[in-house]
Amino acid sequence: MTEDSVFQPPEDSDIRQTQAQQALEREAQLSLTGWQQEVSRGLEYGLEAAESIRDRTIPTFSRGELPHFAGINTFLKAPYLEDVRRVGDYDIAVVGVPHDSGTTYRPGTRFGPQGIRRISALYTPYNFETGIDLREQITLCDVGDIFTIPANNEKSFDQISKGIAHIFSSGAFPIILGGDHSIGFPTVRGVCRHLGDKKVGIIHFDRHVDTQETDLDERMHTCPWFHATHMKNAPAQNLVQLGIGGWQVPRQGVKVCRERATNILTVTDITEMGLDAAVDYALERALDGTDCVYVSFDIDCIDAGFVPGTGWPEPGGLLPREALYLLNKIIRNAPVCGLEVVEVSPPYDISDMTALMATRVICDAMASLVLSGQLPRTQRPGYLHAEANLEVGADWE
Repeated sequence: MTEDSVFQPPEDSDIRQTQAQQALEREAQLSLTGWQQEVSRGLEYGLEAAESIRDRTIPTFSRGELPHFAGINTFLKAPYLEDVRRVGDYDIAVVGVPHDSGTTYRPGTRFGPQGIRRISALYTPYNFETGIDLREQITLCDVGDIFTIPANNEKSFDQISKGIAHIFSSGAFPIILGGDHSIGFPTVRGVCRHLGDKKVGIIHFDRHVDTQETDLDERMHTCPWFHATHMKNAPAQNLVQLGIGGWQVPRQGVKVCRERATNILTVTDITEMGLDAAVDYALERALDGTDCVYVSFDIDCIDAGFVPGTGWPEPGGLLPREALYLLNKIIRNAPVCGLEVVEVSPPYDISDMTALMATRVICDAMASLVLSGQLPRTQRPGYLHAEANLEVGADWE
């Protein structure tokens, strides 16, 4: 090798930082205030540790993130808010909807909220790549579960709509842990009750269209978007469905999509047009004439090999990295008013991998809300109407 052929490093101005280098620098800018407050609360409420413990930040009773295997299973070990009248004091409120009476084949999603909360203890509030520490940058609470009524979809729907409307109207950002996908209608109905004359676009990640009017003579988990897009605040032309395909898409639902001119991309569409083009497609249609976007993420949009713990697993879905990329890009470029993650069924899960995927979806979504400046909120969103319209979505049968 000649002297001329020896590698010469580029000038500093030509060096592009790697993502890891950027992450290292961002971490140095993060506060430790939230962590210090958590430690102080732990020592106050959980007593100082035994004298043999050298680390004096450790309390006697577990009252925070550590150890990950201990403590009460709220989502990310966030504070449990027993008094839901105070939910507006927080940026984000996580709420469980343990309902699977809308399931048409494999029940078990009523245990979804418990499963997601349990495995979420594995996570910390800090993400390396984004440089986000949720504990330092937002306030998060877990309000527990909505009291659903087993074997009665309509009464459960009424409970769900009332609960989501309460959280949404407070100004807290609602994150909903399902539950089967029948809850998509009452959650959106709860949002629409406080939109006044504003409109919401729905971006729906799924392998199934879920647009039938009824299934087995009831409004089941195959039906939420027929009824949600029947409401004036959620026009069908602003429903975008990503990942649809396979052998479990009933023709009754396809007919509704065609008649109402909803927007569908299959997995093949997404991979052939490219992820960024798919994001542009979704945003253009969901935001056309609307004021905000609601994201409904059915875990079965991801290939069944990665998420076996679901009611209707379907091979050929999105890869986890593809789904997360789409989700994050959408949230960072749209005014998002709520998120639900549905169809996690712990009885069919393996090593909690499906519930962990749901946890990742939620944590990534929260990070994207912070990165896009949507949270923490400095003022109430313009689409939020103080008074409830209880007539929204009340005209079915």
